[in-house]
Amino acid sequence: MPEYRRILLEGAAVQVVREGEELVAADGRRVKTADAQHLPPVVPSKIIAVHLNHRSRVDEFQIGLGPAPTYFHKPTSSLNSHRGAVVRPEGCRWLNYEGEVAIVIGRTARNISPAEAGEYIAGYTVANDYGLHDFRDTDAGSMLRVKGSDTLCPLGPGLVTDWDFRGKSLRTYVNGEVVQDGSTDEMEWDMHYLVADIARTITLYPGDVLLSGTPANSRPVQPGDLVEVEVEGLGRLSNRIVTGPTPIRSDVGAQPTESEEVLSTALGGDWEFRGVRPPKR
Repeated sequence: MPEYRRILLEGAAVQVVREGEELVAADGRRVKTADAQHLPPVVPSKIIAVHLNHRSRVDEFQIGLGPAPTYFHKPTSSLNSHRGAVVRPEGCRWLNYEGEVAIVIGRTARNISPAEAGEYIAGYTVANDYGLHDFRDTDAGSMLRVKGSDTLCPLGPGLVTDWDFRGKSLRTYVNGEVVQDGSTDEMEWDMHYLVADIARTITLYPGDVLLSGTPANSRPVQPGDLVEVEVEGLGRLSNRIVTGPTPIRSDVGAQPTESEEVLSTALGGDWEFRGVRPPKR
């Protein structure tokens, strides 16, 4: 399966093809994958994410799924890359990982059927749909700051074409320990359905990204943690959590909160019965 990456090569953004442990540019230049400075593998005009799709996640929160998926939007300014730093702003505590598969559009899509949707998909990549739940009390409807703050949408390492999404494992690791273990087969709505559903009213352009949902056990991470998402056949996306250099401004807007809603979401349900809170760092 061909894998295409975007890297910063001698000051320019360049698309390369992975050949084993090397990345090869169209002009023949080569760089070791371990040495490359990665960029997001695509440049989307929009990033759309489904709220709930994995049955294990639905069961974890003990809620029912509706008759059709619902979605939220992540601004393109939230994009991040393989090995990029994910910033938890100073004054925030509840930053959660969510390992996912990202669908990348290859052709302009509008008013297509699920049976046709595969023809409009360029390929797939790994995503981590981070959530800053400190703002959930004010942004739960739009999820704008919760899911759209800067650096909270790492994609990569590369775009893989000709990948069959059926029966693939999805695991998230924090400091080498498995914390999410799911499968694409537990999705209520598959990749083709999601593309066709959105394209009924929203034109999807080449490079646009749809995030397909996360399994159970999304939990908070701390500055210094190494978070990795591995999807069978797509590779392993790695990011380090860092603290933002300046605190959230207190002279404007809603402030970070620790309500029962915030803690329940961050800790996976009824937080009072799920052990201690993560340590302060």
